[in-house]
Amino acid sequence: MEEILKAALAWAKAEVFSSQFFIFFGILFLSASIGFWQLGKSEIAKAYIFPTLVAGVLLLALGLGMFFSNKARVANFEADYKSDPSAFVKAEISRTEKTMGEYSTMVFKVFPIVIILAAMLFMFVDKPLWRAISSTTIAFLVVILLVDNNANARIDAYNKQLLQVEKQLRN
Repeated sequence: MEEILKAALAWAKAEVFSSQFFIFFGILFLSASIGFWQLGKSEIAKAYIFPTLVAGVLLLALGLGMFFSNKARVANFEADYKSDPSAFVKAEISRTEKTMGEYSTMVFKVFPIVIILAAMLFMFVDKPLWRAISSTTIAFLVVILLVDNNANARIDAYNKQLLQVEKQLRN
């Protein structure tokens, strides 16, 4: 049984590590925005200022939110597990299944559709602002896809471990 606590802690710590990638890319987008603002002379360079600023702020918010929520979760895991292992496992199964459902819908269905629409917008609209918005949207969503694809694989493996422990608890 202690193994599931170790698995939960390892999963949460990996999520904290993943959140740092969102923070890193958020800082990159913000740096790009500042670069376009300070150095951009062309109309297209100036058009990238706000889209990259928005993408950077969103990635920072996402990364910081994940970082602090998972840090707090790590602190509570041991106490929650020790107070009632069965309830802990059930709560974690529920949470992981909800998260995997969200990944399945948003990350693996909606985001690719938005990327395709943004690519079409880029190809068919010849206005600098719309091109900047569409290419920044694509880059922003690709970052999320890369990080969340790994997170999905981790949470799926963690969920399988939880289901095995739940089965053991029933027997």
